Amino acid sequence: MLSVHCGPGVEIEGRDQVSTYQSSDWAERAFCKVCGTHLYYRLIPADDHILSIGLFDDTQPFEFREQIFIDRKPSSYEFANATTNLTEAEVFARHAPQ
Repeated sequence: MLSVHCGPGVEIEGRDQVSTYQSSDWAERAFCKVCGTHLYYRLIPADDHILSIGLFDDTQPFEFREQIFIDRKPSSYEFANATTNLTEAEVFARHAPQ
């Protein structure tokens, strides 16, 4: 999923239409209750939000800089631009509680 790291303090309009699922001790995922669209991933301890890029009307100001779980990606695709690439272990080391 292409997403935008928005940090803490994200305000969600229409929260009554959002369903969350705690996918680990330290993260949750949110979906639209009406259509099932994935909305965001939140790192619970830091209240850090990673929002789906499809939620934004204009994606021009965003720069693709980082890929996570790079060791889990399908071998059938590659992105042309150079990015920071984190494996599953590196992501967990960075964000999971110790």
